[in-house]
Amino acid sequence: MTSIDPKNLTAQLTYRASGNPPSSLTSSAISNAFPGLEFDFRNIWRRVFRGIELHEADNYVVAAHGDLARLKGRRLLRVGGVPVVVALTGPQRPGADSVPLTSATNPDGVTMLEWSNSLAQALKDHAGSEVTCEFTKVEAPNPVGIPDDSSQLEAVDLLVEPLFPRSPVVDERLAVIDEALVRPGELTWGLCSPWQNDYRECACYYWAASRPDYVNLDVDEQGTTVGNSWLAIDREPRQYVLDDRSDSRLLSYDDLFQDWQGSLRFIVDGRDHDERPVPGAVDGQGG
Repeated sequence: MTSIDPKNLTAQLTYRASGNPPSSLTSSAISNAFPGLEFDFRNIWRRVFRGIELHEADNYVVAAHGDLARLKGRRLLRVGGVPVVVALTGPQRPGADSVPLTSATNPDGVTMLEWSNSLAQALKDHAGSEVTCEFTKVEAPNPVGIPDDSSQLEAVDLLVEPLFPRSPVVDERLAVIDEALVRPGELTWGLCSPWQNDYRECACYYWAASRPDYVNLDVDEQGTTVGNSWLAIDREPRQYVLDDRSDSRLLSYDDLFQDWQGSLRFIVDGRDHDERPVPGAVDGQGG
């Protein structure tokens, strides 16, 4: 019988070892970049440039070491000539024209691009080599745009850390994340603790892939949908209660911490499945 011994990293990363559930693969995990349920992938970008540490969700330099210590508190604006910030525009009220979205703490009206999008090409092209990074010349606690005057920027050549480490035995990359980027425990340290927080924290259908939001839907004579918030304590009257953590009509953190299995309902085909699960029952079945 011919066996296949894949050498490329993609094949190794998508291999599910015997006994592992489907959710052990990144392609099927209930997660995304902000932050995810199993892990927070944003953390791998924090130390992608040797000598500095970025915020996982911002272009702010939270730490810098050695000769680069001066960069702490500044903002990264371009990598290899490519901006990592963009202007925020949009309507300020329904039907209005698109305008720059500025505020007192964001007078330039900019936002950083998520690292997996803005730095993927830099990692592909420069892993193991240096790339020119442009920072604000002074500390910048609030977001700032890219100035027209290049004298307000400082360009620094930084080494891009490879995502995968090299085997100490053979000259090949290993299908694991290099500890130079993520140390043990850091991929999960940004997740909710206790985990029941996820049900309350992720307001208004944000976690639609992993928890319901608007359930028991019907269309009335006016063509308007009526239904319930999944977290509603009572199903009557049938109305959608906005996901307000202080609204007494919705389950609270304490409710979920103390008896999540007795408070939440199973949803099948978008509707409540029979009654609420019996406390202490297995798989929602009564004893």
